[in-house]
Amino acid sequence: MALILNIETSTEVCSASIAKNGQVIAVKKSFEDRSHASLLTVFIEELLTEAKIKPNDFDAVSVSEGPGSYTGLRIGVSVAKGICYAKNIPLIAVNTLQAMAIMATNIITEKNALLCPMIDARRMEVYSAIFNADTTQSRKTIAEIIDEDSYKKELSINKIAFFGNGADKCKQLIKHKNALFIDGVYPSAKYMAQLAQKAFDKKQFKDVAYFEPFYLKDFVATIPKKKIF
Repeated sequence: MALILNIETSTEVCSASIAKNGQVIAVKKSFEDRSHASLLTVFIEELLTEAKIKPNDFDAVSVSEGPGSYTGLRIGVSVAKGICYAKNIPLIAVNTLQAMAIMATNIITEKNALLCPMIDARRMEVYSAIFNADTTQSRKTIAEIIDEDSYKKELSINKIAFFGNGADKCKQLIKHKNALFIDGVYPSAKYMAQLAQKAFDKKQFKDVAYFEPFYLKDFVATIPKKKIF
């Protein structure tokens, strides 16, 4: 039996959930364009009250490992590490795209289609991976630029369901008859619970001191063209 706090901050959506034995008992989320830093700890406090549990009751904390927003991932991992340090409990990392694939299986009607979650990485670039219908990963996570020829080979032999905020900008380019686009799928702490419980059962824990999110690309700071000082 495990009581796990799940934290998801990889995109503009901020969410947290509490799961018992892989079943979500409380969840909070926001789609507002606000700082995850100001939302996340409030969500956790509200979850504790709603679920009527104490921080000492947690057996582990799971955090969405990415890919995604550099700043968002840093916030989620920092909070998760802080709780793990304070309570001396394990840290679990959950594949962001795989959790999205699990969410998609609850929406998609074409049950044999491959699953391709996409997270926006600016311009026409996305972070993506391919999962089988049972959500096992069949192609590694990559950062790719989408054009008219993207996925032509795969779509010639399979139906593929594309979803996530990265897929929204691909609709006008990927026109194959086997391409399916699903709305309403996003990274969510609710759908981390199943993966977190499996990792807990297998004792697949991360080193709290050295764990880093899966950024996929190096963070690049830009210099403003207009100098203020």
